[in-house]
Order: sequence, then structure tokens, then C-alpha cells
Amino acid sequence: MTHLYRQGGLNIVLDTCSGSVHTVDDLAYEMIGRYENEGRDELLCSMAGAWAGREGGSREELAECYDQITELKRRGRLFTPDTFEPLAGELKHRSGGIVKALCLHVAHTCNLNCSYCFASQGKYHGERALMSYEVGRQALDFLVAHSGTRRNLEVDFFGGEPLMNFDVVKRLVAYARFIEKEKNKNFRFTLTTNGMLIDDDVIEFANRECHNVVLSLDGRREVHDRFRVDYAGHGSWDRIVPKFQKLVKARGGKNYYMRGTFTHHNPDFLKDIEAMLDLGFTELSMEPVVCDPKDPSALTEEDKAVVMKQYELLADLMLRRRKEGKPFTFYHYMIDLTGGPCIYKRISGCGSGTEYMAVTPWGDLYPCHQFVGEEMFRLGDVWQGVTQPETQAEFAACNVYARPECRTCWARLYCSGGCAANAYHATGSVTGVYAYGCDLFRKRMECAIMLEAAKTLESEA
Repeated sequence: MTHLYRQGGLNIVLDTCSGSVHTVDDLAYEMIGRYENEGRDELLCSMAGAWAGREGGSREELAECYDQITELKRRGRLFTPDTFEPLAGELKHRSGGIVKALCLHVAHTCNLNCSYCFASQGKYHGERALMSYEVGRQALDFLVAHSGTRRNLEVDFFGGEPLMNFDVVKRLVAYARFIEKEKNKNFRFTLTTNGMLIDDDVIEFANRECHNVVLSLDGRREVHDRFRVDYAGHGSWDRIVPKFQKLVKARGGKNYYMRGTFTHHNPDFLKDIEAMLDLGFTELSMEPVVCDPKDPSALTEEDKAVVMKQYELLADLMLRRRKEGKPFTFYHYMIDLTGGPCIYKRISGCGSGTEYMAVTPWGDLYPCHQFVGEEMFRLGDVWQGVTQPETQAEFAACNVYARPECRTCWARLYCSGGCAANAYHATGSVTGVYAYGCDLFRKRMECAIMLEAAKTLESEA
């Protein structure tokens, strides 16, 4: 399967199963698009008439182009068959139940009252609670015990707002550092915060101990303060932005992300990206809201065209700023065309419910943070481990070939079948397809591939 599109002044051809990306002239672009549907003589004859008098349109040049395409096919760089499906279940089975990462819900409570919050303002449709040190320590022990020989282990301190339980966060990191040499492990911590409780102690801790920090900011003040309000209804922008700026400056180049959400009220999210850039932030992410279609924040079909255009304009902005020596990172445009994820990740996806799990304040295990509170998806707990193997098996089967719609999608080896949580909340099945999200993902991939192709051409010029 190939995918052909035009963007950024380039004719781009992606070969789905080999991952090869080609930038070609107009002649090759048209010929590749017709190559599999027409025989050689038929195609050359047909194109000879249409291309007569145009550059590259002589019979000899057309034949040379056709032969070059055929050679790329022979070398496995175009029209490559999909040979990965038989590996999908086998590769997951080979992982042997290894757990690589935990999302620790250290606080099922929050000091903000964001109406679009998927976690019901941190309560996850349940009671407010804080994780005890004892539960958190058992979670870390569970991770170590089920990580096999894997050395690097990921732990995300999440909520609600994790800084509402900051003392426990610090104690858990200290415990992990104490055991990691003995257990031959290396813990990499991420802190996700709304910023309200950031102070010098938090900044020093995060910049010393956290491999990454995710900072929640929706961009423009008026957009951010529409939703991200305290319980008195006051916006939080003015209170958190100076703290974020101080933290990032002190971080000295270590990983961080400004993580925003765009909704029906700001599908023109490029303005929010620009607002973040104006504040001095360069590691950025803007996520489409996923909520009940009846929610006033939900993106509509009318919004989709606006959002698609924003992704293209964002790519154009990144191109311009890169040429000006002022580059920035957009999370969804990070892609490696020379290596990238191994085929195991491309087939198997994020590993929710198998390699990655969320832990509630009570120690219950769920497939990921977006399933917490959905009792039917409770896997077990950090003391007994997985006690619902049939539920885990459902997630183990969530690979790119579990969804019939994915089989004909050119982007399937980039999204790996998509998000099981989004699929469930949109369709009622973890192997369903959140079609709206698929459309946005494909557009993001087109932009990401274009940016990388342009970078390669720039380096070769």
C-alpha cells in the first residue's frame, strides 16, 4: 500500500509497510499513483499523450521513470506487501507479561474544576482520595517484580493533581532510588501537573528527579481561563504561567511538555501554540478533547475542517521557524523516518493493560489512566497482581490487526491501532474505531512526514 499526498510544496509518497518516504516530481507522482492499476504499455501510452511537450514527457523518459519505480518495488521500497500480521499475537506473547510502566494516581482530587476533564475533576467517578506511601511503595515493588530483566522503568505521578500529595511523591522517589541499584533498575519519573502548587521545592525536586515534566496550559489566557478554573470560578492562567516559566528556565534543557487541550471553543488552536511560543515555551503539545458528543466542549464535524487546516498551518510555522533558527517541538509531529519504533511497537501499540497500567490510590490496577473508575476494566491490585486475566487478554489482543478498518489504512503502522480508551468511549469496544480521532491522526502524520522530508532535503541542499 502507498499513500500519496501534496503538502509544503512537496509531492510525497509513503510506502506503508516498508516505511519508505519518497519526494518525487509530478511525473513520478502521477505514475506511482497509477502503477498498480495499469500495465506498462498501457500506462506509458496513456501518459505519453497527456505529458507530450512537458518536461520529462518523452517516451524514453516515461519508460525510464517506470523502470525506476519497478526497481524500487523490487528492492522493497514501494508497494511492499504486509507480512506483519502473523507476528501480531506472537510478538505480544513473547513479551511474557513484562510490565514496563505505571501511572501512579497519587491524588484522586484536584484544586481546579475543569469542565472538560475526563477524570471528573480528579475523582474518576468515585471518591476523592490520596495514595498512601504504603500503597505507592507496593506499586513500585509490583513494577520491579513484574519487569523481568528490563532495566529502565517508567513511573508517571498523575492525578487529579499529584502535587496535592507531594510528600508521598518525594518519599516514593526516595524509595525507588534506594532499591534501584540492588534490583538493577533505573526509574524514570514523570510529573504531570496543573502548576497551581509549584514552588521552589517542587522546581528543585522535579528538575533533579524527573526525566520529564508535563505542564498543563491551554494556550491563550482567554482560552485557558474558560475551562481551567478553580472552585470559585477564577481562571488560573495568571497564577501558573510565571511558575511554569521559572520551572522551565531552571530545568536547563531537560525534557518537559506544555500540554494543552483544544475544544469546540478553540479549534483554531494554532493561536494557542503561538501564545505558548510568545511565553518562551518550545516543547509543545495540543490534544483534541475527547468527551461525550453532547458536551458543549466536544469537537464537531464542522470543527474538523478548521482543525485539519490548523495542523497544516502549524507545520508551515515549524518550517519557517526552523529556517529562522528558532525551532520548536510539537509532540504529535515527532517522528523518526530512519529508525522509529520497532515493528513490535508498530503492531502492538501502547501496551495498555499489559506493559503499562494505572494504579489508583487504593492500589487497584487498571489498563490505563483513562479506564480508571470503569469497574469492568479493573485488572487486580498491586498485592495480588492481575486477577482478571480475561480482561487483560482483551487488551493483549488490541493490536493493529484487531480492527478491520485498520487493515486498509495507510497510517496503521504509525498509530498501531489507536487508543483503546478513545475507541471504547466512542464505540463501546476497546477494538472499536474512533473515526474522528483517526482523521485527525492521519492529518498529523502527513504533516509530520512532510516536515521530516523537508528537513532531509534541506540537509542535502
